[in-house]
Amino acid sequence: MHIYLPIAEMSVNIFLILGMGGGVGFLSGLFGVGGGFLMTPLLIFIGVPAPVAVGTEANQIVASSVSGVIAHWRRGNVDFKMGGVLLAGGFVGSSLGVMLFKFLQTLGQIDLAIKLSYVVFLGIIGGLMFWESVRTMIRARTVGAQRGKLHQHNWLHGLPLKMRFRRSKLYISAILPFTIGAGVGVLSAIMGVGGGFIMVPAMIYLLGMPTTVVIGTSLFQIIFVTANVTFLQAVSTQTVDVLLAVLLLIGGVVGAQFGSKYSVFLKGEQLRGLLAIMVLAVCAKIAHDLVATPTDFFSIALLANQ
Repeated sequence: MHIYLPIAEMSVNIFLILGMGGGVGFLSGLFGVGGGFLMTPLLIFIGVPAPVAVGTEANQIVASSVSGVIAHWRRGNVDFKMGGVLLAGGFVGSSLGVMLFKFLQTLGQIDLAIKLSYVVFLGIIGGLMFWESVRTMIRARTVGAQRGKLHQHNWLHGLPLKMRFRRSKLYISAILPFTIGAGVGVLSAIMGVGGGFIMVPAMIYLLGMPTTVVIGTSLFQIIFVTANVTFLQAVSTQTVDVLLAVLLLIGGVVGAQFGSKYSVFLKGEQLRGLLAIMVLAVCAKIAHDLVATPTDFFSIALLANQ
């Protein structure tokens, strides 16, 4: 059963989109990420224009994140105070990011910018996460119950404006989570992602938050930042396809509930390792598409006046 998407200007199979939304929603609840790092490339792979994929995916992330947050909140795994500081930075970053998106769109370079951003950031983050998770699992087997800290205190933890985050058992400067939130907000606008694939490791390794609290708190922040991105994209760039967003939303809400239930069966390093593998797989696919020889060749030439 096919349906026509007015903004994307193409016809798609309804069940394919619902299935994609459900699968990514499941991953959202499982890993504490919005899922945009996977869904946006998938939409591009099936033929949706990159700007439309970015603008529309932000809307689907809101739905799956809300569903995931509710599930984690019931288990007490959301630090709302930390989420508020991250959110403040996220609003600033996402607003600036939409302005940059519109500027690149005017230059005609937005497609290339989106794909290059995915290759660079997914490659770096995925590689670091995979290496750390493998090292942690090896250390756990050889050393047994002894484990090192996931983060080390440095000059960043000596910054002013310190706040106490009781749920995360931290006393750190608010500048650090605010800056992380702002950076992720920019990426949310440019890449159509919730930013969880960067937010989650940053909260673990830079802020030192427990992995169980990180997932729910990350999803809480993602809700409002991506909602801001969706609104600004719809107003300034007109790249939000509402029909596509609704289909992704339905699948995402259902999938996130199942994902949050299964997250309790995996250890922190196992969750990070699986997430890293998926991030690297998506990165490799996009990088291949950027350098691979196209199957169809097109040329644009001016006809001589006869």
